[in-house]
Amino acid sequence: MAGRFECFDHPSTLAGRVAELLHQELSDGLKRPLGLATGRTMEPVYDALVVRLLALPAEQLTAIRERWRSFNLDEYVGLGPAQPGSFAAEMACRLVTPLSLKSARLQLPDGLAANPAAEASRYAKAVAAAGGIGLQLLGLGSNGHVGFNEPPCGPDAPSRSLRLSAATRHQNAAAFGGDPGRVPAGAITLGLEQILGAERILLVVSGSTKAGILARLLSEPPAPSLPASWLQGHPGLRLFVDRAAMGG
Repeated sequence: MAGRFECFDHPSTLAGRVAELLHQELSDGLKRPLGLATGRTMEPVYDALVVRLLALPAEQLTAIRERWRSFNLDEYVGLGPAQPGSFAAEMACRLVTPLSLKSARLQLPDGLAANPAAEASRYAKAVAAAGGIGLQLLGLGSNGHVGFNEPPCGPDAPSRSLRLSAATRHQNAAAFGGDPGRVPAGAITLGLEQILGAERILLVVSGSTKAGILARLLSEPPAPSLPASWLQGHPGLRLFVDRAAMGG
């Protein structure tokens, strides 16, 4: 796999390292927007980032607040910022509120849009108008998805509205009281087209439940059955894992 590979003994150390790289990107001035992800893997990353940023001198934190620009990968169809379980609510809890950021600086698809397909197109155009993604943060789904790009998926898949697989709804059930049936059936996601268009990608994989899919990613050639496999040829890819995800 192209790119650098780093493995950590503990999930907290992994999260701290990724937070360090995000902090560095924010401090360097964000020539292009950040691409952000949600999910359990990202929770300790954002917690560690908040700790780092709140420890900065006031003028440095103010400068970061003023130049923050980010686009999230996805949002559930039918959920808005005021609804628990939405990714907009998650970002507000993890970053906007603790860092006193202006919510408009963290862009997400509008899950309440009357026409989700049109919203997906609008969102892709907004990313393009901002110059595309500079540093993209990614987790790895248990079925190999990145963003909500479910298998099968090719490398040119556009931003779109789609139905979520049973595996993905099961994986995300924790945010909905543990009931996969309460997870929305659809989502709006940036496509592999936008993800692979990022200058750099940080793929973060944590926990023993990801060991099987990570092993496939490290051993199988790119194929639609494993959407994350299209990342393998990206020149700016960096992979961050913990021992549990490596089967250790």
